[in-house]
Amino acid sequence: MSAPNPIQMQKFLSGVDYPAGRDDLVEHARKKGAPDDIVEHLRQLPDRTYDGPNAVSQEFARI
Repeated sequence: MSAPNPIQMQKFLSGVDYPAGRDDLVEHARKKGAPDDIVEHLRQLPDRTYDGPNAVSQEFARI
């Protein structure tokens, strides 16, 4: 299974108040109606604090 598109992922994270932890990102994406593949991919991110969308995108692409 291929990774979800990081640009699509960022659409579901618009409005996140950074810094934000992994669980915050997952919850925000779910509330925005993100599809299951994006939510599951976000759950695989390292459990740390992200200082902005670029940090999330970098980790998202590594998974």
